[in-house]
Amino acid sequence: MRFAELNLAPQLLEALAACGYEQPTPIQAQTIPALLAGRDVIGSAQTGTGKTAAFVLPALHRLAQAPQALPAKHRLASAPRVLVLAPTRELAQQVAEQAVRYGQRLRVTTVCLYGGAPYPVQNRQLARGADLLVATPGRLLDHVDRGRVDLSRLEMLVLDEADRMLDLGFADDVERVCALTPPTRQTVLFSATFDGAAGRLAAKLTREPVRVHVATGTAAPLAIEQRVHFADDRAHKHRLLDHLLADVAMRQSIVFIATKRDAEALAVKLQGEGHAAAALHGDMNQRERNRTLSDLRRGGVRTLVATDVAARGIDVPGLTHVINFDLPRQAEDYVHRIGRTGRAGASGIAVSFANHAERGTLRTIERLTGAAIPTHVIPGLEPRARASAPGAAPARRAGFGKPGAGRGGKPGPARGGRWSDDPRGQGRHR
Repeated sequence: MRFAELNLAPQLLEALAACGYEQPTPIQAQTIPALLAGRDVIGSAQTGTGKTAAFVLPALHRLAQAPQALPAKHRLASAPRVLVLAPTRELAQQVAEQAVRYGQRLRVTTVCLYGGAPYPVQNRQLARGADLLVATPGRLLDHVDRGRVDLSRLEMLVLDEADRMLDLGFADDVERVCALTPPTRQTVLFSATFDGAAGRLAAKLTREPVRVHVATGTAAPLAIEQRVHFADDRAHKHRLLDHLLADVAMRQSIVFIATKRDAEALAVKLQGEGHAAAALHGDMNQRERNRTLSDLRRGGVRTLVATDVAARGIDVPGLTHVINFDLPRQAEDYVHRIGRTGRAGASGIAVSFANHAERGTLRTIERLTGAAIPTHVIPGLEPRARASAPGAAPARRAGFGKPGAGRGGKPGPARGGRWSDDPRGQGRHR
């Protein structure tokens, strides 16, 4: 199938051709016809499968039709026809960028709202009107409460990564946003899973939806070579990382690590060793995050050390490697992490460090992706430890400084001596 067979507006086909896209991905081929027919859609697909274009293209096609006149009562507020809700500012920015790219030949205004950005800039954008609005829930409701956004005219509502939205504590905000929209709207939900709360939300918001599913483990892993290195301790991980970063074939990489504190510490360590490294985590303000991502895209940063704030919504074509310095808490996050490389048909390498006590976590990841992760050993950096005996206590996780010490030798937090990067602490973008 080719995009020309999907009956999209000619301006969209021209934009897709200019981007070099001729054939839709499986998720696009299944989703676009259903949305063009006006059906609600519940979709599940991995990152890197073209999911964003699957709903952005039908949204733009809708907007390409005859524009509707704005009633006088709406002229004091921006009244979008399409709204995309995203859980994080990075994902919101990525969706908005794609909407602008595909809609370059349309007279369509796209506005992106997210926390951490100055209100005056967003106020000016809204004052000019928004046909397609991409937003994080908290900041959107701030503008609604101030009378700058009116959702009573909405025709299409998209919830991207609905499960992540709920994980970040946005359930009440999402329900409030939906209550402000017309019951006649078209609704689209994409989620990694529709178990539990995500499934209940989907059932509540959609009417006779078309269900679209691209099987887990069939997309990103095909383009990504996966490896695991077993490490004895934190110091062993550092030696493995040093070896990997010395490889000239590694153009750019993201190193995922468990906590904000460790991301800062590792980035500083790498900078001290002469690496072009930077940290990215939820405690950084929007200006710092934008500057860091801009440096990464321009090639000024070779190694980005990040928490899971970077696992979704970041698209940098030059990323050749993803390194899991710490394994993620959830197997689904592993798929999103490694999906930062191997995008748009390119190949990539995903390397994970694990201790023997984490074999169960690796098995869970392998079941999710449907593929075994080969164990690699670097000569001279072999692990000394063997698999723990049944019932043996797992090794204690070492920090970057002295045992029990925080940054600069200061005591760490009292909660069990562990630093937390709980996403609920950074979820509400206002």
